[in-house]
Order: sequence, then structure tokens, then C-alpha cells
Amino acid sequence: MTLTREAPAVTARPPAPRKRSYDGLAGAIMVAPATILYVVMLIVPVGLALYLSLTDWDGFSADPAFVGAANYARLLSDPELQRAALVTLLIATAGTAGLNLLGLGFALLVNGASRANTFFRIVLFYPHVLSALVVGFLWSAILGTTGAVNNLVTTWGGQVIPFLSDPTWATVTMIAVLVWAGFGVNVVLYLAGLQAVPHSLIEAARIDGATRRQVFRNVTLPALGPSVTVNIVLSLVTLLKTYDLVVSLTAGGPAGQTQTVAYLILWNSFHDARLGFGSAQSVILMLVTAALAFVVVKLRRRGELAVHQ
Repeated sequence: MTLTREAPAVTARPPAPRKRSYDGLAGAIMVAPATILYVVMLIVPVGLALYLSLTDWDGFSADPAFVGAANYARLLSDPELQRAALVTLLIATAGTAGLNLLGLGFALLVNGASRANTFFRIVLFYPHVLSALVVGFLWSAILGTTGAVNNLVTTWGGQVIPFLSDPTWATVTMIAVLVWAGFGVNVVLYLAGLQAVPHSLIEAARIDGATRRQVFRNVTLPALGPSVTVNIVLSLVTLLKTYDLVVSLTAGGPAGQTQTVAYLILWNSFHDARLGFGSAQSVILMLVTAALAFVVVKLRRRGELAVHQ
């Protein structure tokens, strides 16, 4: 008979307090640069804008005069801001639809690994690399009253097309240029979403006899739900703060008919030296943008849940 000794039970010791404090300090040091950058670049400007929106400041005087909610009251009766809000809303809605329809359509066309698709992806994304100011000046030279297109039209005996001189034409032209310059980003994001669609689901649908349209409607599009949400929110937020293209393409004309809210904010703040009033406009724009983005995300999530149930 042999006797065996059981090994003594090993109990885990709790980590030493010094180790915990050291790990916490190391984590705080690593997070500190991003936290400082976030506070300096976002929290401080937002807080400053909120403060200035309650003052009547021209940007030069030493002490801003506190006026309370007077700037916000003026916003309700400012016809110029109301017109700019309608233009901005039109640009945001029509532009978001155009960006996402073209983005998804071209993503489906250039999906797949091939040299031709790689080339076309680069071509489609290239306009986004250009500065919006450069894009505006470029299309102004092409579509202006004395631009390349109208020179050809008048040479052939036609009449000048008012791309930028008629309010309706100018608004439509600006939306088209915005979509042309930005939909390459949507193509890239939709391509990333298409790569995540399970190929087995597509093959199963095809084996069951589904057509390409049925596969897209019942398999691909529901799987692209998160990509659609991201693209809509990014497009909407970007278009709501359109400014630089307005400066270089129409300069807010003709007769201020293509002024956006962001353009008007900077015009009031720096050209008219009404920094308090411009800050109030920026606060309202920020709140409206955040609210619209929240509503879109909630609606998209509700739609995705309905699809998966």
C-alpha cells in the first residue's frame, strides 16, 4: 500500500494595491492626449459658442455685452435666416438621397476583385480628395455665364444656360456638384458593407431560384442596414454645414438665394461683426444637426430590427 500526499491547494492572491494604482496611472496617461484634444477642440469651442450666443459682441471690444436670449429671439423673425434654412434643408435632403443612391449604385458596379474595379474605385473617389474650394472654382469656370459650357452653347447659336445666375438653376447646380464631389466616400463605405454580406446567403438564395433583383432586395439590402445608417448620417451632417462650396461656386448668389445656414453664420460673425448673433445661429444649427442625426439613427435601428424579426 502506497501513500500519496495531496498537493496543497493554491489560492490566488489579490493583486497588490500598488499594481492596481500603477495600471490606473498608466491608463490615464495613455488616454490623456486624446482627452485633452477632445476637450480643447470640442468642449471648449462649444462652451464658448454658448456663452457668446448670449452676448452682443463684435469680436473686437474688450467686454461682450450680455443680452440674454435676445439673439435667439431675433432668429425667429430673421427672413434671411429662414430662407437660408430652407435652402440648407433642400440641399441636405436632396443631396443625401443623391449621395446614397449613387454611392450604392456604383458600389454594386465596382464590387469584386479586378484591376478594372480598382481603377474605377480610384476614379470615383478622386473628387473627394480635391478641396471644396477648388471644386467650386472648377465648376464655376465650366458652368458660369462665360464658362466653357455656355461658350460652346453660344458658339453653336444657342442661348446662355443660367446654371449659376438663376436661383433655381443655381440651387440644383450646387446640389449636383456636392453629390459629384462627395459620393466617392459613400461608394467606399458601401463597398465595405458589401464585403461583409455573407456569400453563403447569396448562394443559397440563388440556388432557391431568386433573381438578382430578389437577392438584392431580400438579402443584400437588409445586410447593408448598418452601412446605410452610417452613410445617411454622415451625408446629412456634412451637407447641413455646407459652406466652402457656396463661397467658391455661387458666393451665396444670385441675390442671396443660395446662402446656406453655415455660410450665413460666418457672414454674420465676421463680415458683419455680429459674433454673438452668429454664435446663436451656430448653436441652433448644432442642435438641429444632432437631433436629425439621432432621429435617423433611431428610425434606421427600428427598421433593421423589423427586418430581422
